[in-house]
Amino acid sequence: MSYLIDFILHIDSHLVTIVNTFGGWTYGILFFIIFIETGAVIFPFLPGDSLLFAACALAANPEYNLNIWFFVILFWLAPVLGDSLNFFIGQKIGKSLTNHAFFGRFIKEKDLKRTEQFFEQHGGLAISLARFMPIIRTFSPFVAGGSGVPYNKFIRYSLLGATAWVIICCGGGYFFGNFAIVKDHFSLVIIGIIVVSLIPAVIGALKSKLAK
Repeated sequence: MSYLIDFILHIDSHLVTIVNTFGGWTYGILFFIIFIETGAVIFPFLPGDSLLFAACALAANPEYNLNIWFFVILFWLAPVLGDSLNFFIGQKIGKSLTNHAFFGRFIKEKDLKRTEQFFEQHGGLAISLARFMPIIRTFSPFVAGGSGVPYNKFIRYSLLGATAWVIICCGGGYFFGNFAIVKDHFSLVIIGIIVVSLIPAVIGALKSKLAK
């Protein structure tokens, strides 16, 4: 866990190491990370917004020879495919995974309830909004599938969320990631991204407690 925290806070340095070590395979590695963050259900702690921001900041730097459009396409496909896989897992298995000896360690009942409350408050749009919220974006497709949401409705909101996510995170990284003030305080910027993305979930939890 300490390595994961270090990876997230110093993601720019770790990405440079990945690029220097794996070259063109970097695209596939980052695609896989984004895909399993949503698709595998049990990895809600993997980096999302910060990874897109940092990767596209590197793409803006000619030194690393990375193609921004490859990242845009892959970072758009990964969450759409991951959401769909997660949706069908929720549709077929549902909440029974929370009672499983192994999977129950990763899929917490409280996280599912928080996601369900988010759905109740925002309806179908919650699928799109969840793309910007760590943890909730992992359980959102799972809950949608288990709740009987039609796939054709789900995928429309998933596509909308993925498109907005890529435009904001990739665009932010590409156009602002190499500013001197951002590069000098990259860890603080990453923490800021994480904090901002958690604000809606915190507000929702507080509203729920106050309502009770």
